Amino acid sequence: MLKKLLLVFCMLMASASFAQVDVNKGDQAALESVKGIGSATAKRVLDERTKGGNFKDWGDFESRVKGIGEKNSVKLSQAGLLVNGKAKGDTAPPAKTGVKAVAKSK
Repeated sequence: MLKKLLLVFCMLMASASFAQVDVNKGDQAALESVKGIGSATAKRVLDERTKGGNFKDWGDFESRVKGIGEKNSVKLSQAGLLVNGKAKGDTAPPAKTGVKAVAKSK
């Protein structure tokens, strides 16, 4: 019984440490909860969001926030940061057109 309780506790702690935060919705504390974002970076994000409005996508986020580049944004995304509800690299699934691809033979 104790092992089961310990397992449940560990699972809860693991899930709590991977909270997802949208950069357009999070406050200072929420942004700081993402591994890799400290108080200075969270302040830069909030200042830029106030000045220029919500971030459109990851490219917009990277270009507007000093210190956030391609490598850093990948790490932040893996730690749970989202831009408009999307992780870095998320794209919309391709639309189905009903046309099947035909394999070419040589």
